[in-house]
This record gives sequence, C-alpha cells and structure tokens, in this order.
Amino acid sequence: MNFLNKILILLFIFLFSACVNNTNTRSKHKPDKIFHSSSGFALLYDESYYDEKIIKSKLDNNTISIFHSFLKKNTSIKIINPENSKFVETKVTKKIDYPAIFNVVISKKIAQILEIDPENPFVEVIELKKNKTFVAKESNTFDEERNVAETAPVDEVKMDDLSKESTNTENNIIKKNNFVLVVSDFYYLESAENLKNELIEKTQINNFSIKKLGSNKYRLSLGPFKNFNALKTSYISLNNLGFKELNIYRE
Repeated sequence: MNFLNKILILLFIFLFSACVNNTNTRSKHKPDKIFHSSSGFALLYDESYYDEKIIKSKLDNNTISIFHSFLKKNTSIKIINPENSKFVETKVTKKIDYPAIFNVVISKKIAQILEIDPENPFVEVIELKKNKTFVAKESNTFDEERNVAETAPVDEVKMDDLSKESTNTENNIIKKNNFVLVVSDFYYLESAENLKNELIEKTQINNFSIKKLGSNKYRLSLGPFKNFNALKTSYISLNNLGFKELNIYRE
C-alpha cells in the first residue's frame, strides 16, 4: 500500500468518526419537552352547552372526564383546586374547541371531588410526564374517589402573601377570591406603559396596572376582580382585540 492510499484511508476514518460523534452529540442534546401548566377558570360541563353548540361534543358528567383545547387525547394531567389543595389525576378525554376564557372543561363529578365553587371555578392544570402512572378512580365510593393532596403549587402572588403574617381574618377571606388577568410581560417599562395606554383607550377599562418583577421584567395586568363574572367582560374585551392566551392568577 503506497503512502497516498494510507493518507486517503486515514482521512476516511477521521471523517467517518466525526460524523458518528456529531450524530451522537445531536441526539444527546435533544431538547426536553416543555410540559403544559396553566391556571384559569374551568367550564363545568352542562348538556345545554352542547345543545347551544358552545362545545361540539358531549361529556359524561358521571365520570372523571375532561376536554382540553390543545392537549391531545390521553394526555396525563392533574387538575388542582388551589382553594383546598385537592386534585384529580386523569387523562384528557378529547381535544376540542371551547370559549377561550376557560382553560379546561370538566365533568360535574370532578367538580364535586374537588369541591369547586361554581361562582369561581378557578383551577390549575398541569401536564404530567408519561412515566407518571395512575388510574383515575371511577367506580368506588365518593370518599375513595377523592384524591387529596396536602400541598399544591401556588402562584407567585400567593407566595408573597404567605410570607406575611396577618391578623385580619376578614381581609384574608376577601383577598382569596381576587383575580388578576395577566396581559403580557415586557423587557422595557416604556413598552408596557404604551400598551397600557392603548388598551385603556380601546376598551375604556381603567384598572390596568404595571408591576415590576425584576430588573428587566415588567408585567401588565388587569384587575383585581372579586369573582369570575366580574372578570368575564374584561377578558372578552381583550380577547376581541387579539389577546388569545391570557393567564389568570389569584391574589
């Protein structure tokens, strides 16, 4: 074997090794999936919603069943009532469209298990990893069906409240049902102020506010609202202006 052939063989081996290493590197650095997490109001299913074509599929109120707008069928999720920390783990029954003001459609059985207030059906929805194993209980007694957690995720505003000692029980009762509608987060204060002024002019709603969350993060919010019905009109107004993904937080 002459010298030129040896050089060509070594070059081929080098290039082949580089390709293999590059392929392994790309596979090792595959980005992790971002699991869905949101908070907002649940639509408690009623047969009239189907009859009035608000939603296009029926849901069995006697089972642990849910609809979601973009999570696929059989996606494992946890529905939490942050008011009492109770939760249900189940799977999405069906992917379906419904009014954007709601972040999930749930059966009345889930509402009973979580003891959700129909006037303020505020819940948290968390997508679970695929290796999370559970079976949604449907055939046992009511007490056995209840999956109660001692702790549950809380939003950043609630964390601030928990760090303060309060002796005014009446104020705590009032504050627990206050809701804030988050419009958007901004890097610059000027950008947040410009949008705030524009929205006040277009909606004639004056209770917009800007909160500084960090050195370069400003949050434009609307509220607070004392209940779901008070929030609904403002939500629809912003929705009509093109704000389709609005998060709702409790104060």
